Amino acid sequence: MDLDLAGKTAVVTGASRGIGLAIAQALTDEGVRVVGGARTVTPELEKASVAAVSADLGTAEGVTTLIDTALTELGGLDILVNNVGGGDAERFQLGSFLDIADDQWLDLFELNVMSAVRASRAALPSLIERRGSIVNISSINSRLPAVGPTGYSEAKAALTSFSKRISEEFGPQGVRVNTVSPGVTGSSIWRDPNGFGAKLAAASGVGHEEFLASITRNFGMTSDRITEPEEVGSLVAFLVSGQSANIIGADVVIDGGTLKTM
Repeated sequence: MDLDLAGKTAVVTGASRGIGLAIAQALTDEGVRVVGGARTVTPELEKASVAAVSADLGTAEGVTTLIDTALTELGGLDILVNNVGGGDAERFQLGSFLDIADDQWLDLFELNVMSAVRASRAALPSLIERRGSIVNISSINSRLPAVGPTGYSEAKAALTSFSKRISEEFGPQGVRVNTVSPGVTGSSIWRDPNGFGAKLAAASGVGHEEFLASITRNFGMTSDRITEPEEVGSLVAFLVSGQSANIIGADVVIDGGTLKTM
């Protein structure tokens, strides 16, 4: 399928690894000029973008740096993908609601919600002019509030709500806003021996490899495997293309059948 994206411009946040890197690569493969932002710029991101910006996207200053650099480098924006979010093992403390201090809540909301708010606000004038598209990367945790580290599901629910809110306001001006909600995805979050998946395995009293092997069964997935980052990247590329021109304000789930609700 020809997505007709060649020559378009994009910013992808949290683009140094995992889902973000896969999105940057998918867009680049379609001929999009991508500026990727992340705290740490990796060689892989440098290859998958025309410019890689080192910035802490959990801060207003970091987001401003990224969007200003992208506007200067690209001359305008057609696509914004707000992918940056919680995932580093050190950001997550497992435990009951009563065990979690304000810092974790504030950190997760800054990174997952306010980064998208700030990037969207800065990018929207250009996106309106070019009748562009925003995709926010949420999570199926937004629909499973009792699952995962305290504050994470709540932050993703807020992000999904934010997507719908700005879709309603800016859709009539030609800007399409959609959400992608992955389930367990084979990024370093789950597969890295020092990542969140390993931390969750330890909390469950099983080895990391055993934990990974049992995810589809334990999570009640219909599929016999987890989603790969490249599959999320392909979905995002489709959603920002003209092939999905009438998909507006949607929350598209890609989770191997984990969610069972209508």
